[in-house]
Amino acid sequence: MELNGEQLIAASIPDVWRGLNDIDVLAKSIPGCEEISRISPEEVHAKVMFKIGPVRARFSGKLLLSDIIPDHSCSMAFEGSGGAAGFAKGKSRVELKLAEGGTLVSYTTEASIGGKLGQIGGRLISASAKKIADDFFQKFAKELGGEATALDSDAGK
Repeated sequence: MELNGEQLIAASIPDVWRGLNDIDVLAKSIPGCEEISRISPEEVHAKVMFKIGPVRARFSGKLLLSDIIPDHSCSMAFEGSGGAAGFAKGKSRVELKLAEGGTLVSYTTEASIGGKLGQIGGRLISASAKKIADDFFQKFAKELGGEATALDSDAGK
């Protein structure tokens, strides 16, 4: 599954970068987030409750950051397990650019999903992932005192 998109966040690049690296902001922004902790500057662990189609599960996972260019971009590798519901793992890249009205956040994500979740079907998974991403950016922008506008997304590949 691929998920790509752009969001315009009504905040400065340094504010968006700080928010993306602040676990308190992330805890309030990630839909279904129950727990999040920073293990090191490059590693974050989280527990998140997701409902995708008929499957509802608590996922425990970790996120490893790399290729970090402060106030500009980073890459992430992630993996999570939801027990009998399945697993997800993949990679993502996030880039920040100055734009009229704030910061343009571009992201590309490639993920593989298995278990019960993998049996649901690509369209439902992609639609659910896009909704989770959109919800995240709306909550994230609100935490930064602004709003987010989805400019372009491609959730169906």
